[in-house]
Amino acid sequence: MTNPVYLALDLPRLEDAKALASKVKAHVGGLKLGLEFFCAHGHHGVHEIARVGLPIFLDLKLHDIPNTVAGAMQAIHVLEPTIVTVHASGGRAMMEDAKAAAANGTKVVAVTMLTSLDERDLQRTGVTGGAHDQVLRLAELAHTAGLDGIVCSGREVKAVHDQWKDGFFVVPGLRLPDQTTGDQKRVVSPRQARDDGASVLVVGRPISRAEDPVAAARTVEATL
Repeated sequence: MTNPVYLALDLPRLEDAKALASKVKAHVGGLKLGLEFFCAHGHHGVHEIARVGLPIFLDLKLHDIPNTVAGAMQAIHVLEPTIVTVHASGGRAMMEDAKAAAANGTKVVAVTMLTSLDERDLQRTGVTGGAHDQVLRLAELAHTAGLDGIVCSGREVKAVHDQWKDGFFVVPGLRLPDQTTGDQKRVVSPRQARDDGASVLVVGRPISRAEDPVAAARTVEATL
């Protein structure tokens, strides 16, 4: 089985990111580059990380009018990402155009609800119902728009998998049982997320900020 763990490489210095990726490459299945990394290092940084030899997940969370998002998708063709994210709350037309503009072989997945948010946060933005209901609504919208899958927390992935059997599900905000959750509010373990239907497990700080990142990556891998 291919390793489903993608390491989040949101480090401020490119050389540090490359060094970490090289150290743990035998124990992860891919590398996630988020907005912080992309804003700091751009296309050059993505090309440099790609030299490590692992699939690249560009977690850009694109959210704009359909034409702008389609143009952004076309602009990153040259980077050959395996996965790219857009925000489901951008609407069906935006997601349809994003998928149509994506390169062949690139999976486009929609962010439903950030794992740093909870029900109170939803209420403050005017969304009724709980996190579970909101994720299911946006998952259905992404499915209808023709996307490959969604990003959701491990607490919702089983329900989404039950209604979207062939979907591609990315689960971030994962922690081992003895680890602190930090700014994440809806967390589960990597093993639970995998058992519940996750396709990709995004792990960041538990590996990148560990005293021994290689040992930490091995520990996560061993739980699967």
